[in-house]
Amino acid sequence: MQGTESQVFKSKFHHWDDVLRVDYTRTAKALSQERESPQCTGDRPKQPGPQMKADLTALFMPRQDIIPLSEAKQAIEDWNEDLDGMEGFVLEGKRFTRLPETEFGHFYSHECYVFLCRYWVPVESPAGEVEGDGAGEDVADGDEGLEDVQCIVYFWQGSDAPSMGWLTFTFSLQKKFESLFPGRLEVVKMQQQQEAPRFLSHFRRRFLVHQGKRLAPGTSSGTTSAFYHIRSNNSAIYTRCIQINADSSLLNSGFCYILKVPLANVEEGAVVYVWIGSRASRDEAKLAEDIAVFMSEDSSNKQVVNEGQEPDLFWSSLGGKKPYDEDSAFMHHVRLFRCSNERGFFTVSEKCSDFCQEDLANDDVMILDNGTEVYMWVGAESSQVEIKLGLKAAQVYIRHLANQTTPSPRRLRLVRRGNEVPAFSHCFHAWRPFPRPVQ
Repeated sequence: MQGTESQVFKSKFHHWDDVLRVDYTRTAKALSQERESPQCTGDRPKQPGPQMKADLTALFMPRQDIIPLSEAKQAIEDWNEDLDGMEGFVLEGKRFTRLPETEFGHFYSHECYVFLCRYWVPVESPAGEVEGDGAGEDVADGDEGLEDVQCIVYFWQGSDAPSMGWLTFTFSLQKKFESLFPGRLEVVKMQQQQEAPRFLSHFRRRFLVHQGKRLAPGTSSGTTSAFYHIRSNNSAIYTRCIQINADSSLLNSGFCYILKVPLANVEEGAVVYVWIGSRASRDEAKLAEDIAVFMSEDSSNKQVVNEGQEPDLFWSSLGGKKPYDEDSAFMHHVRLFRCSNERGFFTVSEKCSDFCQEDLANDDVMILDNGTEVYMWVGAESSQVEIKLGLKAAQVYIRHLANQTTPSPRRLRLVRRGNEVPAFSHCFHAWRPFPRPVQ
């Protein structure tokens, strides 16, 4: 009936605008002047003003389904079958040098890497050769197996790496590749944790991101413990093992972790603990053991530790035992939306399921749903218009969830940049506090 339409019904109509009836971009002074104008006081009917345009379609779309493990593994195999070769380079000083193959899969947050990948691409026979007499048909049959090579250059920049790495690449290595592969070169620029799925597949789920700078060959990693969190976002393709702060409060029973503890005697190397959460899957547990072997040259000191059976050295290396989360159900519900008016009108768009902390734009408003609460995250440079409309969008999203066949009520909470609560930050892999602004 009229006046009782659901939000899903309204979203099917492009010009349905009763969700946002108030134009928050107009000040109270402008409205008062409009009321006092002669057009409003006389008998002449008032001309309708411009309507505030908004696109909230993303709020009513279903969440992306989790890709089954078998399909993800098959996609990884398919992408690697097309790979003819891969060469790696790392920025050292002001030039890129070749990266040893033994370091493939190891990335450092202060470094920039370049990978040149060559892919086999099937070539279709010209139409003129397919048609014709028998001789032409024989030639066409012989050309069915022809293949060409496509080259893609992946530029990877760590979260702490300087921006000069990209400029160095564009004025040196890129020009060299363009001369070697004219017309067949594609350049893909990536930030840490924003890698293309095809690029991730070439490391077969052994993608490690270390903190700091790359170590010189034969150099010891130091005397401090290194703590790594293994996590896949909605698909096994997006599996990463990222170094985080050595703090036991960052543990979660639904994941697997690796703790590398250097021994007092340097010659003895280090003890590598593989911590298996009580709610982690068997596949993740097996993967964690494989990554631990891949990470450490000496696998003799590897120890698999199930949750609840940790030795004293494990807890002391993490600053003592502290309370940590035991529930990872948010991984099946988490969604991230971006609210922005950069296109000239207010829009809400959903980030891909493999989102990260870098997706939190400082000049926008974000909406995060973790399954029990909806957080409205406000960037330091977001406008008042975006804040007001973002709040309205979050309320519409909560009402939409309440009207579902299986209602899932949510609570709305406000979070400002730099004041994130653990329930919010745990939705992001390898969360780090935002740097404080310089006073």
